[in-house]
Amino acid sequence: MANEDTKDFNAMLQDSKDMPKFQTITDEASIEKYGGDRMYFAPPIDYDTMMRKVPFGKVITVGKIREYFAIQSGADFTEPITAGVFVSIAAWASHQRTDDKTPFWRTLKANGELNEKYPGGAMAQKEKLEAEGHTIIQKGRKNIKYYVKDYERVLFELS
Repeated sequence: MANEDTKDFNAMLQDSKDMPKFQTITDEASIEKYGGDRMYFAPPIDYDTMMRKVPFGKVITVGKIREYFAIQSGADFTEPITAGVFVSIAAWASHQRTDDKTPFWRTLKANGELNEKYPGGAMAQKEKLEAEGHTIIQKGRKNIKYYVKDYERVLFELS
């Protein structure tokens, strides 16, 4: 995201954008990739709600949240682009509040990767996760990325 200091992320978080909604996709490659044609769109606040459920010492991935929404809604999958955007909105909205924080740093990208788009970037997320007992590893030489080591062992299950 850009110009974070000029945006009201809490207003964005509350804007449902006519969601939840479903869409039927027809692109064969996408149908094969996602396992069906019924795509679900969850509103931004729903991502914030799920992110708030992850307790100290646990983590979740955006993909796991998307899987949960798809199952709960009866869809084949949850739309991935808006999911990433809405997770970032939830993080920035929390950052803008003085209280009632969402523990956004516990929500990881695929394969346990830290999210550079969160407030303070991956280094701030790394610091918060290490404070909760997680080990962060670095991968790559030029395009350096950070991951929670063995994140699968501390994945939170939504129910």
